[in-house]
Amino acid sequence: MEKQRAKIIGIARHRLSTDGDGVTTLVAFHGCPLRCRYCLNPQSLEGGERFHEYSAEELYEVTRIDELYFIATNGGVTFGGGEPCLRPQFIREFRELCGPGWRLNLETSLNVPTANIETLLPVVNTLIIDIKDMNPDIYRSYTGHSNDLVLGNLRLIAEAGRQHDCIIRIPLIPDYNTDADRNASRNALEALGFDRFDLFTYQIRKH
Repeated sequence: MEKQRAKIIGIARHRLSTDGDGVTTLVAFHGCPLRCRYCLNPQSLEGGERFHEYSAEELYEVTRIDELYFIATNGGVTFGGGEPCLRPQFIREFRELCGPGWRLNLETSLNVPTANIETLLPVVNTLIIDIKDMNPDIYRSYTGHSNDLVLGNLRLIAEAGRQHDCIIRIPLIPDYNTDADRNASRNALEALGFDRFDLFTYQIRKH
């Protein structure tokens, strides 16, 4: 059977304490289901030649050069994008290659089918979730999509007892939400048992 290949827009080595524990390599996938008003990584949506295709084996060969750093610092590979959870089988194949010694992290919006998260939960260590805002109207206004899948996947993670393996990013987005909205999002997430949050403000350059 032909091995799956994934479009990768970038690989960044030797990142420290930005995408999970220890030294990490960030692997950014092409493709995203959202169309955020202030997209932080528009390369993930563009066509042309802005990406390279890798099999899981090829990506493993590229990233294993830093295995000593990963093992020594409890680091590993962080899959971002774009949306890495669109490629659950690819990530599962990668885990089979690297084994349990590396940490695998996901930077995700969670706006993907529940089956994808069910596949990924057993093979990843940390989920860094960019929640945007829990309010469905704010979320749709900013991303162009419903957050129904997000809410369902948050419940799935909570039912699996994996809340403490998640870091929830709750941004203040100029013109879209307020501090009160952000506090409401945090309260709703705490009610589900999530307790690790990254609060920050989008820095928007307006022309």
